[in-house]
Amino acid sequence: MSTPFLLDSAIGQPAAPAPVAARRAPAVAVAVAAKSAVDVEPLSSRHAALRAFGRNPAAAAGAVLLAFMLVLALAAPLLYPGDPLDMVAPPLLWPGQDAAYPLGSDSLGRDVIAGIAHGARISLAVGVVAATLSLLIGVLVGASAGYFGGRIDDVLVRITELFQTVPSFLFVIVVVAIGQPSVPVIVFAIGLASWPVIARLVRAEFRTLRETEFVLAARSQGFGHARIIFQEILPNALPPVIVTTSVLVASAILIESALSFLGMGDPNAVSWGSMIGQGRELLRTAWYLTALPGAAIVLTVLALNLVGDGLNDAFNPRLRGR
Repeated sequence: MSTPFLLDSAIGQPAAPAPVAARRAPAVAVAVAAKSAVDVEPLSSRHAALRAFGRNPAAAAGAVLLAFMLVLALAAPLLYPGDPLDMVAPPLLWPGQDAAYPLGSDSLGRDVIAGIAHGARISLAVGVVAATLSLLIGVLVGASAGYFGGRIDDVLVRITELFQTVPSFLFVIVVVAIGQPSVPVIVFAIGLASWPVIARLVRAEFRTLRETEFVLAARSQGFGHARIIFQEILPNALPPVIVTTSVLVASAILIESALSFLGMGDPNAVSWGSMIGQGRELLRTAWYLTALPGAAIVLTVLALNLVGDGLNDAFNPRLRGR
C-alpha cells in the first residue's frame, strides 16, 4: 500500500515530512500543560488547607497558645532584664506572697517568673533549632534515597535503620556525655538523633512523586536533578513534613527537659527542665518550683500537638471535610 502524501498547493510538489522536533512538540506541550495544572492545583489546595486550619477551633487555640509562648520568650529580656540566675529575692517565697515576685522564688532567691520567661527562650530555641537540623538532614537523605533509588537508596536506608536501632534519648545522652553539656551540644545531639523520622517520610513521598506527570515534564525540558528535587518534588512533599516537624519540636523540648532534669543540661542557661530538676528536692515543701515550669512544658507541647493535628487535618484531603 502506498503511503499517502500531501501536495504543496503553491508548486504542486509533495510536502516535506514534518521535522522530528515538530512531531515531538505536541507531547512536550501536553507535558508542560500538565505541569502547569499540577502547579496550580497544589496552590489552591494549600489555600483551602489554610482556611480549614483556621476553622479548626482546637488548632486555632493551639496556635494562640504557641504564639503567647513565643511572645513571652522574645519579650523576656524586656520584661525581666538581668540574669535570671541572680539571687534577687528572699528564698522560698510562695506564689502571691510578694507582689514583686508574683510566682515566688526558689531556694536560692531567684525569681521564678523570670526563670520561666527566660527558660522559654532556651527551651523553644532548642526545640526549633534541633527540629530544623533534623529537617535538613532528613530531607537531604530522604530526597536522595527516594529520587535516585537503586544502590543510593539501599545505602541510605541502611544508614537510617542503623540510627533507628539506637534509642533516641540514649543516643542523646551518649553524645552529650562525650561533649560538653552546653546548649549547642544538646541541640546537635537531639537533631542528630531525630532525623530518621523525616528521612523515611520524605523518601516515601519522593518515591510516590518521582514518576508523576509534572516530574516527567521537568525532565523533558532538561531540568537538572537538583532543580527537580528542590523546586518540583519537594514543595509537593512538604505538607506531611511540616506536620511531622511540629511534633519534632515538641519532642526536642521534652528531651532537653529530661536531660536538664537529670543534671545534664547547660549549667549556665535557664530552661524549664533545669528549673524542674533544681526544684525536685523540695517537691514536698515547695511543689510550685516544679509544677510551674512543668505546666509551661505541658502547655507548649500541647499547643504544638494541637497545631500538628490541625495541620494534619487541613492538609489531608480525606480529613478536611470532616
